[in-house]
Amino acid sequence: MFSSQWSTASSSPALTALTNLTWEYVGTRFPNDSTIDDTSEAYDYTYIDYNEYDMSKFEPCSYKRHGAYFLPILFTLFFLLGFVGNVLVLWVIVCGVRLKSMTDVCLLNLAVADLLLVCTLPFLAHQAWDQWRCGDAMCKLVLGIYNIVFYCGIFFICLMSIDRYLAIVHAIYAMRARTRSYGMIAAGVTWMVGFLASFPDNLFLQEKSMGDRMLCFPSYPANDESEHNNGSEFRHFWRVFSVFKMNVMGLFVPLLIMGFCYSQILWRLMSSQTSKKQAIRLVVIVVIVFFCCWVPYNIASFFKALELLGVYTECASSQAIVLALQVTQAVSYSHSCLNPILYVFVGEKFKKHLMRLINKAPCKMCRFIKVLLPQDRARGSVYSQTSSLDERSTAV
Repeated sequence: MFSSQWSTASSSPALTALTNLTWEYVGTRFPNDSTIDDTSEAYDYTYIDYNEYDMSKFEPCSYKRHGAYFLPILFTLFFLLGFVGNVLVLWVIVCGVRLKSMTDVCLLNLAVADLLLVCTLPFLAHQAWDQWRCGDAMCKLVLGIYNIVFYCGIFFICLMSIDRYLAIVHAIYAMRARTRSYGMIAAGVTWMVGFLASFPDNLFLQEKSMGDRMLCFPSYPANDESEHNNGSEFRHFWRVFSVFKMNVMGLFVPLLIMGFCYSQILWRLMSSQTSKKQAIRLVVIVVIVFFCCWVPYNIASFFKALELLGVYTECASSQAIVLALQVTQAVSYSHSCLNPILYVFVGEKFKKHLMRLINKAPCKMCRFIKVLLPQDRARGSVYSQTSSLDERSTAV
């Protein structure tokens, strides 16, 4: 009898660093057999003519836990920076600005989504370092929230791009549409879309033993447990679908929206007599940061899908994809820390509201934040596009 076990080292693409990518597993890889599931039992073959096969292809493939060394440190750093930055944004918007326009509503919801995402990072850091120890209920809760805000954060950036496009390109005609009421409706729709985009991954989240470790990840069921091959193909389909869903909804659609909106904004700013280089430079920075944070992770996920489809079957390529997924996903998390800086902290009005609140606050720690804020009085920001037509044409 000859037995084998296939290790796909994959799960939902939005949970790549959380799943069996972070645990060390030694299994036998069979080329061009991508339908065998990583949680399946070993197959028994009654007869194999070993002379027909190159047995060097069946050597064990080891997935070392590289992420256990750098992911906990990065996740902890991103949690601290993202928590402080997004809490400050919420503080200023709720206590200082009080939601006067669609821009305020967009910023508030973007900060909430980013804050929820960074609050899941301590759980992911512990899983990457050791294993999941919070139980099945917390697995579904924490990673369910993660899946939702993963998409909502990206979608709110798209909504901010549309809001900015209306404010600058169609300033006069968009005044009625960019109200707080319409902003709340748009925010509600965005949260709903993000909730729907998190499926089917959220349906199958569970705590599960992988080797000698407990991990939390989506474990897709088989459609027919009595026929193992059909069940494996069903799981395999949902894994591939999950990757391409993230590529389309998390990258291609947002890039199309942002590309159209910002190209129109740049055209208007360059043709306007009141445009300034700072506003144009800020538009370019926003696009470049989004591109650098999200494109590498989506490319790595795309190669993972190709591996699932049998395009890549070598052990070395599988190990490289696993490591690339861990590194690029950590880079994508940094966007939640950069959003408060890109969308808010560079704004003159935001800094004025923050200074006023800090001066009124009794705590000494709040005064320390004042020293850390940049003191340059730059004109134009995402946050300052709420008043006159001239402001809207220069404030990005």
